[in-house]
Amino acid sequence: MEHIELFFKSIFIDNMVFSVFLGMCSYLAVSKKVSTAVGLGAAVIFVLAITVPLNWLLDQYLLQPGALSWLGEEYADFDLSFLSFIMFIATIATMVQLVEIVVEKFSPSLYNSLGIFLPLIAVNCAILGGSLFMQSREIATLGLATTYGIGSGIGWFLAILAIAAIREKIRYSNVPPALRGLGITFIITGLMAIGFMSFGGMLTGGDEETPKKEKTVTVKSSEENKEVLANNIKVSK
Repeated sequence: MEHIELFFKSIFIDNMVFSVFLGMCSYLAVSKKVSTAVGLGAAVIFVLAITVPLNWLLDQYLLQPGALSWLGEEYADFDLSFLSFIMFIATIATMVQLVEIVVEKFSPSLYNSLGIFLPLIAVNCAILGGSLFMQSREIATLGLATTYGIGSGIGWFLAILAIAAIREKIRYSNVPPALRGLGITFIITGLMAIGFMSFGGMLTGGDEETPKKEKTVTVKSSEENKEVLANNIKVSK
């Protein structure tokens, strides 16, 4: 259940585009055609699915304070957390180069249509954000980190696929001249973000009921009541 909850939460509730607005440059530039959006979205899923667990391993066994204790007691006090950005970006750049080589080899048309935005995945803030959120949220296991990476990639893929499909339809719509292009795209993105906010209560499970305290009622016998009444009369006299 923990994996399922994290998977759906990273797709709908903590969506990279609609929740924290990361990766907006590629989201706006490559969303004019569905085919191009599908190719870039698949590349983002692959890169996030590989880099997030790899960076989790780097963070756990190299970068965190005391992470080098497995090398010996003399390394237990080492803190390499200041290298997080450099190491994360190096891992991401390596995977992006692999994706670029594969896409150029097997789909030259997609490689040409993506253009400069394919190598720019290396500096896509959504890719780096996945690793940084994994670190800041202290994801416990490698399996959860992999689930989070795949879910975040699918969330970004759904966002760019949805806006690409809408933009293809809007091309034949009567949009006011002042809103054509990026204007109507920003408006649609805001409305989609509001729609994704409705998933915020999907995994909360509702409000927990507070247990009611049971009231104990003590019933005194008639003899005890008579004694109390007699004592009260004596005191009053």
